[in-house]
Amino acid sequence: MTHLLKDRVAIVTGSSRGIGFSLARGMAQQGATVVLSGTNEVTLQKAANTILDEVSDAKIDFMSGDVSVSSYGADLVQYVLKKYGKIDILINNAGVVEDSLLLRMRDDQWDKVMAINLRGAFLLTKAVLKPMIKARYGRIVNMSSIVGVIGNPGQSNYSASKAGLIGFSKSVAREVAARNVNVNVVAPGYIDTDMTKNLSENLIEKVKKNIPQGRLGTPEDLCGAILFLTSEHSSYITGQVIHVDGGLAM
Repeated sequence: MTHLLKDRVAIVTGSSRGIGFSLARGMAQQGATVVLSGTNEVTLQKAANTILDEVSDAKIDFMSGDVSVSSYGADLVQYVLKKYGKIDILINNAGVVEDSLLLRMRDDQWDKVMAINLRGAFLLTKAVLKPMIKARYGRIVNMSSIVGVIGNPGQSNYSASKAGLIGFSKSVAREVAARNVNVNVVAPGYIDTDMTKNLSENLIEKVKKNIPQGRLGTPEDLCGAILFLTSEHSSYITGQVIHVDGGLAM
């Protein structure tokens, strides 16, 4: 069996649980060496052990830290380069929500979401670009959201951060396209994760009625898009936004 990401080295932020964990596991299944990133070393170790148990011959590493702190991004990249010699793939998945109607939103709620969702992607992308450009190879995928495209009441901070990721990605894609570094965006819709499990059954049913495919997405649905965008099958695709939302944003 040929693995899509054989011999590739990838960093996945926000990968101790949820979507990020599923992406990291899927990439490990396809032969990549995956370095997990998150704020809690204990949960990262647990995630790494789970992948090692579930995926034969998985190559997993991790480094904890806050993506919104510039020194962490630089340290993470240097750690990976020193240990593995290269970085082929970056998945900027780390993100938080601090929901509130704008009239009630505190400054710190806005700042926290922007710091992690947008500044974090800026810092990690900037840190990996130099080695990727030098190697003349790189695949960067930034995880946006459907709300970054169509908006959502009570999430002006989150929507702005995810819309910002789209503009950021398109601009960087233009800067580095000639160096064989592709930068793309995946914009998920409603995905069945721990976060959606907190929603009432009535609300879930209401959401499903607005989705043409009539169901929530799965982490595996997202993983398929990520594997495509980080493999050789997408070598001529850059600066694009891939909607994984069951047709919700049509």
